[in-house]
Formats: sequence, structure tokens, C-alpha cells
Amino acid sequence: MKKLLALLTLTIAVAAFAQDSSNWDLRKCVDYAVKNNISVKQAAVQARIAAIQAKQLELYKYPSAIFSTNFGPQFGRSIDPTTNTYTNTELFSQNYGLQGGIQVYNWGRIKNGLAASQFNAQAAFTDIEKAANDVSLNVALYYLQVLASNESINISRFQIQQTLARIGDTKKKVDAGSLPELNLMELQAQLALDSTSLITNITSFDQNILALKGLLNIDASKPFNVETPPVEKIPVENLADLMPETVFLLAINNQPTQKSNDLKIKAAEKNVLANKAQLYPTISANYSLGSTYNNKAVNFSNGNKIQYFDQINQNFRQSLGIGLQVPIFNNGQIRSNYEQSKENVKMLLLQKELADQTLKNNIYTAYTNAVAAMQKFYAGKKQVETAAKVYEFSVKRYDVGLLGTLDLLINQNNLDRVRVQQISNQYDFIFRMKLLEFYKGQGLKL
Repeated sequence: MKKLLALLTLTIAVAAFAQDSSNWDLRKCVDYAVKNNISVKQAAVQARIAAIQAKQLELYKYPSAIFSTNFGPQFGRSIDPTTNTYTNTELFSQNYGLQGGIQVYNWGRIKNGLAASQFNAQAAFTDIEKAANDVSLNVALYYLQVLASNESINISRFQIQQTLARIGDTKKKVDAGSLPELNLMELQAQLALDSTSLITNITSFDQNILALKGLLNIDASKPFNVETPPVEKIPVENLADLMPETVFLLAINNQPTQKSNDLKIKAAEKNVLANKAQLYPTISANYSLGSTYNNKAVNFSNGNKIQYFDQINQNFRQSLGIGLQVPIFNNGQIRSNYEQSKENVKMLLLQKELADQTLKNNIYTAYTNAVAAMQKFYAGKKQVETAAKVYEFSVKRYDVGLLGTLDLLINQNNLDRVRVQQISNQYDFIFRMKLLEFYKGQGLKL
């Protein structure tokens, strides 16, 4: 018995030591997870990449410019860069060039391509919100599971206290000869069973804490303590205000998946126009500026060498041009891209329809589950009240010797079982209601 009590004390101490003095409530957990969860971070990286691509496409509206220069010697028979004639003289030369162009008219290809990339970037940033929502829901689920498992630990400790008190009373009666020693042994066996339940509940609590840490991207070895609000004070909206059709009409406009789908469809429609524009001719303008220096260049009138900047000025040249590109035959690639982009719009429309249908089904399922959880919770309250009365009556009969130890323990275990089940019922009901509130657009709050 002493070894068992020591083991219990050690188990409870280890569980307490593993926790931190600073408490984490649901809001703190959700906010931290949204900032640090790896899935959310990955979505943020994808969004930044999409934004960079959109910014790059926007620059196609402006003329391109490429500057080049080269300097070096020429040997043997070569062309004099300043006179454009053949020479056998060894010389050093330097060329400067600036050239570029701009598309004057392309049937809206650049404009629509830019619009498509901007819609895709907006969709990518909306996907961050979706990832954050998914993580928030999982955090809420594990947070409530931590609270439930913590309550189970408290019940197990209370059970042990009750059993220990009963052992003390029974031992006195056994010593006095009013009760057989078998009663004491049965209670000691019950203590071992209660102790096992406590250890199981502590393990479940630790596992839920680890799962919650994983979502928050917190090192598993670091201490972590969840704030435990009184479960009866957790606000729950009236079920009548969470009717599934009403919630769906709100969710269809506020859920990030639906927003992202709308933006992706808009982007795909712009891509259709951009790909169609590639079927038509493109008009572009181009320009070129350049100059040349030659260290052997001389002034034929006086035989003096021409200075560097004088040569740069004298050899300065400019050109402008208008270009026309007509797609005649490219193995059907442009036409294929255009047709595929039209089919992509149809695919995205079907994905949107499926997502909306899934959302509606999820909301109706969540409502059905909430109704069932509420009924189970209220039915469980009656079970606990009834089991408590039975156990209380059993204790009174046991104390006067009208009830055996085994019958007492059966009633005690029945009470413990329905209490633990009721905790599960209560937190399941709260989560179901919070899920409906979340779909409604109210966020997560405890």
C-alpha cells in the first residue's frame, strides 16, 4: 500500500513538474499557432511567391532596356569598328550599346495575364487564411481535449481520495472485528484500479498536450500549461441561432475556401483572354543606341589621334523600329493552350460547386452532431444525478452493514464511469457548437 501511494505521489508530481507557470488560453494558442504553424508558414511562402510573379508581370507594361559594353584588343585581319573597313593593324576598341523594346499592341495579352496573376496572388493570400482556419479548428479540438482529460484526472484523484477514506474507515472496523478482512482487501483492489485510471488519464493528458504543442510548433520538451476555464462558463450560442441554412448563407461568403475559389475562377477567365490574344499578331517597337572607341583612330585632316570622348560623340548612333509578329504555325501549341485554359475554367467551376456542396454538407452534419451532442449531454446529466443518488444511498447502507463491499464498489464505479463520460459529452457538445459558430464567421472563443 505504501509503495502504491508513493507511486501515485510521484506520478502526480511529474505531471505537475512538466507544466509551465504561464498559462495558455485558447486565444493565445490560436494566435501563436497562426504565426508559427508550419502549414500556415508554407501557405505564406506560396502567397509571397505568387505576389512576386504578379509584380514581375506588371513590369511587362514598361519598355525593356539592356546596356552592354566590351573592351579588348584585335589582332590580325579584322574590321576597324570606327571606319568599318578591314585592317591588319593591332588595336584596342570599346563598344557601348543600349537597346530594348516594348509591345505596342498585343490584343490585351499582357493586361489579362497581369490581371490573372493578381487574382492568383489574392487567392494565395486567401489560402493563408484557410490554412490558419484549419489549424485554429484543430487547436480548438485539442485544447478542449486537454481540458477534458484534465477534468478526468481531477475525477480520478477524487476517486482515490474517496477510496482511501473508505479504506481508513473499513480498516478500523476490521481491526474492531465488526467487518471481515475481505472488505478491506476489496477496497485495496479498488484503490489499485483507481490508481491505474489516474495514470491512464495523465498519459492521455500528456498526449493531448504534445499534440497541441505540435500544432503550435512548440518544442515537445518545453513546459506548457493550458489555462482551464470553468467549463460551465464557456459561452455557447443558442442552437436556434445556428440553424444550418442560415449558417451556410453566411459561410458561403466568409469562408476562405469559397473566396479563394472565386478568385481562382477570375484568374482562369483572364488566362483564357491572355491565351486567346496569342493567336493574333503582335506589334512592338524597338530602339537601339550605341557608340565605339578605337585607340588607333586618327583625324585624317591633321593626323592627330582622336580623343576618347570625341570618338564616343562622333560615333554615336541611334535606331528605331516597328516590328510585327504573326503566328502562322507553331504545331498547334498556342491553340492548345487556349483550349486548355477554357477547360480549366470549367474545372474550377466544378471545384467551386463541389466545395460549396461540401461546405453545406459539413454545416448540416455539424448541426446534426450538435443536436445529438446536446441531447447526449443533457441525458448524461440525468445519469450522473441518478448514479450519485444510488452511490450516496449505497454508502449509507454500507456504513450500517446492510450492503457488501462489492456492491458498494459497483455503484461507485458506475458513478465514476458516468462522470467521466459526462465530461466527454460536455466538451464534445461545446466543440460542436463552436464549430457552428466558426462557420457562421464568429471565430473561436471560450
